[in-house]
Amino acid sequence: MTMPLPSPDKTLKIGTRGSPLALAQAYETRRRLMAAFDLPEAAFEIIIIKTTGDDRALIATDTPLKELGGKGLFTREIEQDLLSGAIDIAVHSMKDMPTLQPDGLILDTYLPREDTRDGFVSHSLSSMMDLPEGAVVGTSSLRRTAQLKHKRPDLQVVQFRGNVQTRLQKLQDNVASCTFLAMAGLTRLGMLDDVPVHPIPQDQMLPAVAQGAIGIERRIDDNATAALLEALHDAETGQRLAAERAFLLALDGSCETPIAGLAELDGGTLHLRGEVLRPDGSEVLGDAMSSAIEDGAEMGKALGNKLNAEAGPNFFDWRH
Repeated sequence: MTMPLPSPDKTLKIGTRGSPLALAQAYETRRRLMAAFDLPEAAFEIIIIKTTGDDRALIATDTPLKELGGKGLFTREIEQDLLSGAIDIAVHSMKDMPTLQPDGLILDTYLPREDTRDGFVSHSLSSMMDLPEGAVVGTSSLRRTAQLKHKRPDLQVVQFRGNVQTRLQKLQDNVASCTFLAMAGLTRLGMLDDVPVHPIPQDQMLPAVAQGAIGIERRIDDNATAALLEALHDAETGQRLAAERAFLLALDGSCETPIAGLAELDGGTLHLRGEVLRPDGSEVLGDAMSSAIEDGAEMGKALGNKLNAEAGPNFFDWRH
């Protein structure tokens, strides 16, 4: 079959947010498409889309994401442009994506997953367990806050909103003793040698669902673009995320719910660990399941339903 490739008079438009990490992910997508089809850079156009979340984050960087309106604030305008045809594909950090897409859009292409671990970032310490009693920790993640408070209820947490560079500057300004960043983001930004980061073992801090994964969203009826993206799709990442996102969907996961989950492959078997936490860290419920790869989504749903039943209706109440 002849592949419908972009041409100089019709470039493939790649939509993205404008943060350094979002741009790095868009550039990686472009680079992989160029290599797959021997295309020049001019065959693609990177289009930066400012979202409502970006605007509000500029003036409310210390406000919890749940109070700004949730994950959708960072995808809505991008998805509107995708539906209108202003862009052809949208590149996303999958850990920030809602579990359901708007009618007419589909997420079915994933790049190879990066390091899924969280990183502990501090200029003087190498572990969160080394923090002195009552130390101030900066993070905007409810999951990380709950996991941290569960292990160290004595610690004080302040909001670190903004991109990687903003959070590192706050650390430099001594707003907090430490912060947490995804290892995948630092890797993609080429910053591992420049940041005092220590990877956290996953048995100490289970990562966010889909952490380290890049997803590419498209119009569901755009067959030409679908054919292009087939060359980029990493099947293993897709199999792992099918289980993790089904787990999240069963829990009705959002930015207001501290949830962690990680699926890993071992031959033909998929292993899934999941965790839900009270926002104040006072209680953690966790479990694990295994299944054949093709049953990953059903397993994720089953694990999510199991923990949901154990948690009860008010478990995630952030006012607890």
